[in-house]
Formats: sequence, structure tokens, C-alpha cells
Amino acid sequence: MKVCDILRVKGSTLFTVAPDTALQTAVLVMSEHDIGSLVVMEYDKLVGILTFREVIAALAKYHGKLDDLKVKTVMNAKPLTCNMETEIDEVRRMMLVDHARYLPVIDQKMLMGVISFYDVAKSVVEAQDFENTMLKAYIRDWPEEAEKTAP
Repeated sequence: MKVCDILRVKGSTLFTVAPDTALQTAVLVMSEHDIGSLVVMEYDKLVGILTFREVIAALAKYHGKLDDLKVKTVMNAKPLTCNMETEIDEVRRMMLVDHARYLPVIDQKMLMGVISFYDVAKSVVEAQDFENTMLKAYIRDWPEEAEKTAP
């Protein structure tokens, strides 16, 4: 299974924000859409990612006040990325090693979407469920041994 398979099922809805956007505005967008990340784009270029991790760190650092902060001051400016052909096992390894919950998907310098740890876990569980169903059907339909005939 590849990243393109996850995006095909997940859909292509994507939320982005500019680096100069007020952090409060970005937090409202994340809350309104029940999403954990926003890709930070400057024109057509990926310049970072804002996740709830960065928001919580900013809240702690600035004692709960986000008034004058811009997204660019707290975003992750070097997000881990993958491409449409990246295998899911590699994505899982990347996410675990780097403690990344969200990966922008880039294909030929174009942002194609974002996959989350949840998306990856869901796809793995669905693949395992399908495999289990197929194995159970195979076992259930196992050919009976030919009856032994008496000599």
C-alpha cells in the first residue's frame, strides 16, 4: 500500500494558511474544521506545518496569550514530507522515528495532501481486516479430503 492509496480514500480536502496569518486565526480554523494541522504555504511553496503540538508549545511559552503571534513564529519550518509513491511501511517508520503525526504529501513540488498517523493506522487496520476476511473464507472453503475408500 502506498500514500496515493490513502489519499484516494481520504479525499483531497486540504487546509492551508499563510505564514503571516495570526496564530489565533489559524487555531480557529483548526478548531472549526476539527483538524490537527495546517500546511503553511507561501504562494505555491510549502514553508512549514502548524500542528496542535506547536500551538500547545506556544500557549505554554507565552502563558496562554497568542494575541500578537504569527503562524511563522511557531510553525515547524522543516516538516517531514513524503510523496505519492512512498510505501505505508516507510511512512510508519518515518512517523515513529521523528514523532511526526502529520506528513505533507509532495509530488513534483506540488502539495497533494496531508496524511496523519490516524490515516495510516486506519489503512493498516482496514488492510488487515480484508486479509483476515479472505483467509477465513479460504479456510471455510477448504476442500474436503477425498473420502478414503476401503480396500
